[in-house]
Amino acid sequence: MKSTDQEKIAAAMEARHQGTARLLERVHTTLQHMHRERARVTVAAVARRADVSRTFLHQNEQAKALVAGAAKQADAQRSALRTKRAEQQDASWRERALNAEEAVKTCHGEIRLQRTRIAVLLGRVQDLEADLPSDAVQKLVTENTTLKQTVWQLSQDKGRLEDRLKGARENNRFLDKRLAELEATIADEMTSRLSTHASAPLSVT
Repeated sequence: MKSTDQEKIAAAMEARHQGTARLLERVHTTLQHMHRERARVTVAAVARRADVSRTFLHQNEQAKALVAGAAKQADAQRSALRTKRAEQQDASWRERALNAEEAVKTCHGEIRLQRTRIAVLLGRVQDLEADLPSDAVQKLVTENTTLKQTVWQLSQDKGRLEDRLKGARENNRFLDKRLAELEATIADEMTSRLSTHASAPLSVT
C-alpha cells in the first residue's frame, strides 16, 4: 500500500513537471513571435498570448527570467531602431545642406567668370569702338546686354540658393538638437528599465 502511494506521488510530480515544461515552451514560443513582431513585452501580454496565468509568470523562476530577458531585448531593439531612424533623418538633412552649399559655390564661380568676360568685352568695345562699323558696335552692345542679363539671373539664382542653404543649415541644427534629446531620452529610458528589472521584483497581478 505504501509503495502504491509513493508511485502516485511520483506520477503526480512527473505530471506537474511535464505541465510546467509545456507552459514554459508556450511562453518561449510566444516570446519568439513577439520578438519577430517587435511587440512590447509585458507580463499581461505574454500571459494573454501564451494562454498562461500571470501567477505562473511571476512565481516560476524560469518563466520570470524568460519574460525579463525578452523585455530587455525588446527595449534595446526599439531604442536601436529609434536611433537608426534619427541618424538616417539627420544624414538626409546633412546631405541636402552640403548639396546646397556646393551649388552656391558653383554659382559664385560662374558669376566671377561672367564678370571677367564682361570686363574683357567692355575693354574691347572701348578699344575698337571708333574703328568698328556701327552694326558691329551694336552687336557688341547687344552681347554686353545679354551678358548683363545672364549675370543678373545668376545673381538671382545665387540668392535663392543661399536662402535654401540657410534653411538647410537651420534644419540641420534643429535635427542635431533633436537627436541629442532623443539620445538622452533613450539613455534615461534604458537606465530606468534596467534598474527596474534588476531591483524591483515582479508583483503578482
